[in-house]
Amino acid sequence: MPSDTSGLPAPARVLQLLAGGWLAQAVSAVAELGVADALAGGPLPVADVAAATGTHAPTLHRLLRTAADAGLLDETDDTFALTELGHALRDDSPGSLRNFAIWTGLPAERAAWTGLADAVRTGRTAFPDVHGASVWEYLGEHPDVLTVFDKAMTEASRGIIAPVVAAYDFGAFRSVVDVGGGRGALLAAVLAANPGANGVLYDRPEVVSEAEPTLRAAGVRDRVRLTGGDFFDTVPAGGDAYVLSNIIHDWDDELSRRILGNVRSALGDDGRVLLVEAVLPDRPRPTPTVSLMDLDMLVVAGGKQRTAGEFEVLLEKSGLRLTRIVPGGHCSVVEAVRA
Repeated sequence: MPSDTSGLPAPARVLQLLAGGWLAQAVSAVAELGVADALAGGPLPVADVAAATGTHAPTLHRLLRTAADAGLLDETDDTFALTELGHALRDDSPGSLRNFAIWTGLPAERAAWTGLADAVRTGRTAFPDVHGASVWEYLGEHPDVLTVFDKAMTEASRGIIAPVVAAYDFGAFRSVVDVGGGRGALLAAVLAANPGANGVLYDRPEVVSEAEPTLRAAGVRDRVRLTGGDFFDTVPAGGDAYVLSNIIHDWDDELSRRILGNVRSALGDDGRVLLVEAVLPDRPRPTPTVSLMDLDMLVVAGGKQRTAGEFEVLLEKSGLRLTRIVPGGHCSVVEAVRA
């Protein structure tokens, strides 16, 4: 895909934008078929890639050609090799986004976007209208899709954790409560960087029960208490810092206030609430990534990406006061205290 379309007529530039949807689906197919894993050992002819992936060679060639045009592969005659970009779709790559790419191409996510125009007309989340259930209900009813989704969210979080831990000083806290912390990747990184701190990992019981490998690998298991529950009902008390990483963007203002109200009730007088979120810039916006994430929240979950001003208002209505926003790569740490 050409990187600079400024010299093209307007209709051609619009066509380039519309073709982005086709390209995303092609990348998802490359990920789902395991093409990057098949090429991990080096260049291969199409026939060998087809044999390794269980695909129809002539048709696979068409997909690989598109992947090469997108910069995922290098193409020489009918032989293909991974580029640096393509390695990110390997299942065993440290920065793999393979499952995230698969998730974006599944009907659960892809079809939900067909309801975007209706969502804009009505202000309602598109997912229930398209699929007949909320995204959380749907995932509960489709365990195979839930597995991909969970892996996708884990992959997406990897690129967030290191910059956030480096940017924000967690050393002032003796006890860090990770609310909705999944399998503990962020909490493990925080505690590994701050040996004097202890942690509480709080999420649904079936989720925190799977956190052992992550915590043990980081050498912090003896400093973490696993607690199952629902942050819409209550949040464990006693923490100096309450971290919510990409939780609030899943929910509308009303439900976000409910979560934050429970956090405030658990928060000590000198405690901090730390929202790890991609803050939506006012203007200018260098890329459309965060604004597209905002639309994805509208389409799939009913949440939203928020500007600094919107976070300030949301926190104020939850009995909290915004103190600062610390940039940490793609995400920032939105810090708040009791109002």
